[in-house]
Amino acid sequence: MQPSSPMEAPGTTEADARRNFRDQAGYCRELGSPFIAELCDLLGSRLDHSSRFGRRVLGWPGNARADALALRAAGAFNALARSEQVPALQEVYPPRHGDREALWHALARTIASHDAFLHDYLDSAPQTNEVRRSSALLGGGLIIAREFGLPLSLLEIGASAGLNLGFEHYRYELGTTAYGQAGSGVVIRSEWRGGAPELATPLAVVARRACDLNPLDAASDRDRQRVLSYIWPDQSARVETTEAAFDFAAGMPWRVERADAAAWVEACLAEPAEAGLTRVLMHSIMWQYMPETTKERIAGAMQKAGEAASLERPLAWLRMEADGGKEGAAVTLTTWPDGTEREIARADFHGRWVAWS
Repeated sequence: MQPSSPMEAPGTTEADARRNFRDQAGYCRELGSPFIAELCDLLGSRLDHSSRFGRRVLGWPGNARADALALRAAGAFNALARSEQVPALQEVYPPRHGDREALWHALARTIASHDAFLHDYLDSAPQTNEVRRSSALLGGGLIIAREFGLPLSLLEIGASAGLNLGFEHYRYELGTTAYGQAGSGVVIRSEWRGGAPELATPLAVVARRACDLNPLDAASDRDRQRVLSYIWPDQSARVETTEAAFDFAAGMPWRVERADAAAWVEACLAEPAEAGLTRVLMHSIMWQYMPETTKERIAGAMQKAGEAASLERPLAWLRMEADGGKEGAAVTLTTWPDGTEREIARADFHGRWVAWS
């Protein structure tokens, strides 16, 4: 995930900050996390200026929505809860249950006792590296492989710890069907609907690279704990899947490069395309966080590379991104040499389902 810079967005008023927490609470309820919804409701309505943490949240210098302010705050508390060093949080965090007032009392006590930690944890944007989004990437990869009949060379931007880079190695339980080795340590449960891609299509990935402005190392326990702090604690299956993906990725040779997405894509596409491979740029739920100039440069680089593509050296752009549609995110695929762009599916933001076109 590659966030935009807070300096590029207009400042947030206190009302904007509180609204972001209310809005995030609604999203959490829709996505099945009543606990984080309650936490966001409480922080949005009761947080005040008596702490450094509260003053920073309510006077956020950037754009609260673009900077995922509420999720930054929720991640800070979850990090402390996961550390098992804050008894007040242990008493109310899942799997335990407490009422609304008990939760607020625990949050207030934690703000008083760990103000500096909470304040500083807001520095970094959330990097959830949602592994179940691999369900949409797998389907897109199968479509690309079927169309061109060639192995894939993957380029991923906003890759965080690179947990989705090895998507073809995971086991997928897709409702009435399945894909991958039954013994895989990473099991993705995602319902496929509609005209799903052909699972029997040969899919080979022979090269993979990735970048992020703030890359995480899958082999680092500190980075692992950072990602897990942004996984909602009342969704234990997501936590378990993410932990398994970290275990897998830590043993793989690839790592995520530190780079600006536009400069990195331009440099990668400037390298000669290898005959007999389909180069694929992919990303998921990160486009909204990038400056418009960065988006324009990436689109321009893809168009330029697409003009030089051929059936022997095809190019594809696979992305799962929010588009303001009524349900989920759009899964869009553009392929060259013909430059055809189409929506191949819509997907739940956390990958719980993918509805294929």
